[in-house]
Amino acid sequence: MPEQSNDYRVVVFGAAGVGKSSLVLRFVRGTFRETYVPTIEDTYRQVISCDKSICTLQITDTTGSHQFPAMQRLSISKGHAFILVYSVTSRQSMEDLQPIFEQICQIKEDIQKIPIMLVGNKSDESQRELDASEGQALASKWKCSFMETSAKMNYNVQELFQELLNLEKRRTVSLQVDGKKSKQQQKKDKLQGKCSVM
Repeated sequence: MPEQSNDYRVVVFGAAGVGKSSLVLRFVRGTFRETYVPTIEDTYRQVISCDKSICTLQITDTTGSHQFPAMQRLSISKGHAFILVYSVTSRQSMEDLQPIFEQICQIKEDIQKIPIMLVGNKSDESQRELDASEGQALASKWKCSFMETSAKMNYNVQELFQELLNLEKRRTVSLQVDGKKSKQQQKKDKLQGKCSVM
């Protein structure tokens, strides 16, 4: 199957159980499930506006285990943007992102041009092992953007994908919800002709 040039591919990485699928499903379908179901790899599509036309936001939800290194490399090489997810309830889940980040750097080389979001999920949980300041510090070190989210409470989920698209410098991509842009987004679009979610 020939590659579609109007696809914008976002790859979601993170340890098992940090809520990658929950974030993606909350964004794409508006749903949240309490039970944990391990993912091998799933791809979701969402229509977005891109360079004044319509394109498809293709979100690849990867496995949390490291059993499939070839799949991981392929996802990185095909990805346009990356979401690196850890759980604020697990310091280990943040440490698990280091080799993935290094592999993105190695495969993509000029990482400054690649939109990357570091995401601390499960911000609604009271049993935190990580403060937002620790996520912010790591994002500064990696020179990427940072945000805390809660897929369960639908906190910062839409904003996460919008922010990721705003980081895209090579083309104009944007999210539109229900075909309508917020007043703030319309203003932003006028100012910079950037991305929005639909």
